[in-house]
Amino acid sequence: LDTLCPVGPYITTKDEISDPQNLIIKTKVNNELRQNESTSLMIHSIANQISFLSKGITLEPGDVLATGTPQGVGKGFKPPKFLKQGDVIEISIEGLGALKNRVQ
Repeated sequence: LDTLCPVGPYITTKDEISDPQNLIIKTKVNNELRQNESTSLMIHSIANQISFLSKGITLEPGDVLATGTPQGVGKGFKPPKFLKQGDVIEISIEGLGALKNRVQ
């Protein structure tokens, strides 16, 4: 999974984000906007995910949790729009910055 879970451009701490459930996530694939939604629309809130995970896993400072995103993933399009080799993905989260990668 080396090319499937990039992290960055940096990691932030809880004190730097006042409300993780009120951030806009934008995803572009080859400059086509595919997601433009708020984290408030995620199926499970960040707090609930941390609570659930911490019941079975010891969470330590610096741990990274993959939380998923709000609606707008490729499977949800009609017809579906799956990523393919060579696609360029840019994901930005309000207040955090953007990460851009090419699918390999």
